[in-house]
Amino acid sequence: MVGLILGSLATGAANVSLLELFQGGESGELLFVSRLPRTIAAILAGASLAVAGVIMQMLVRNRFVEPATTGTAECAALGLLAMLLLVPEASVFTKMAMSSAVAFAGTALFLALVQKLPPTQPLLVPLTGIVYGGIVAAVTAFIAYEYDLLQYLSVWMNGEFSGVLQGRYELLWASGAVALVAYVFADQFTVAGFGKDAAISLGLNYRAVLIAGLSIVALITSFTVLTVGMLPFVGLVVPNIISRFRGDNARATLPLVALTGGFFVLASDLFGRLIRYPYEVPAGTVFGVLGAGVFLWLLFARPARRG
Repeated sequence: MVGLILGSLATGAANVSLLELFQGGESGELLFVSRLPRTIAAILAGASLAVAGVIMQMLVRNRFVEPATTGTAECAALGLLAMLLLVPEASVFTKMAMSSAVAFAGTALFLALVQKLPPTQPLLVPLTGIVYGGIVAAVTAFIAYEYDLLQYLSVWMNGEFSGVLQGRYELLWASGAVALVAYVFADQFTVAGFGKDAAISLGLNYRAVLIAGLSIVALITSFTVLTVGMLPFVGLVVPNIISRFRGDNARATLPLVALTGGFFVLASDLFGRLIRYPYEVPAGTVFGVLGAGVFLWLLFARPARRG
């Protein structure tokens, strides 16, 4: 992680001079206004989305789901689009509130849908999520097309960090704070992963934990979509990697999940900046390709033994 951070700070079309950095010249301004915020944004986005993926998988009790495959991201974009059309002068906080509310409602509807699926067919859950998210995305794209707002939609749904500057990424600190709140409920999320009946028999207030989990997922997704766009596969691949080697105890694995998510997203962003230097490939595209390959490996590789 330290190596990636140093590489991210040193990579860009303009050169950073250590002499100018200590003298407070243009290199210092470039570092603190652009490259440092970009590096922090990548780490915060990856960490928080990975945590959101863990919560989604525990609430749904399915390893093949994450905010990008259950319609949560699409609903968040729909909420942002509604605010842009209805109240274009609204503050960032108001846009975030509406986006989170729509994402919460959309994710709750998805959970209600998957409750009716046969538990013996786990692959039906992600398939339902993909279809559900596709329907929401189609409705959102139609509205954006009618009002000539497709460019905004493409920004929200394609995660990239080239536009991150000081003063334009701070919502991701809030996303990181929400991910920390998830650690407070870690034990409850672990018990909720046993199923509704088992969780209630163990004395868990299942409804309250469900609402808390949905709220955390909705807020993290909204913060990320609003700031840098959606990054696919982060909440899917990272939790599966950690669970494969460290088990399903959220209290023990959430810090490692967050660290690994931040590591992978920062690595994807740095790779995207180097592969066609000085041009850039969006981090969401890079991680989408690599994440798909890693996930296929996880599906076909034999489970690791834990002693």
